[in-house]
Amino acid sequence: MKGITFPAWHGEHYVTLAELVVRLGGFGLGLTWRVEFDEFVDPRCAELKRQSAGPGMTTLTLLSLTTPFLQLIDAEARGYAEDRLMIVLTEADSSWWDVRSADERVLHELRRHYPAATDL
Repeated sequence: MKGITFPAWHGEHYVTLAELVVRLGGFGLGLTWRVEFDEFVDPRCAELKRQSAGPGMTTLTLLSLTTPFLQLIDAEARGYAEDRLMIVLTEADSSWWDVRSADERVLHELRRHYPAATDL
């Protein structure tokens, strides 16, 4: 997998996990997700943890639990197609996003939206 990193903050705007998942477009729709995080910052975190156990959750479930605004601290969301890891979204200290993907087209699209992105 190749990857990029970029600031989580763009001025006053924080790039949320939900925003990143939406930016994946069709690539992210059929994935099953597991999310890990260090701090419970919102009541929805308990459900995220529960849904991440076992087989994981659908993209639509992930979006429903992270929208409208959920800022996680030191979180990692892993998207799988069947048992194959396809993408890893890592939020570091509410400051940076690292994105690794099996599909370089996804990274290209994210670079377009986040021009400060650099290669990992």
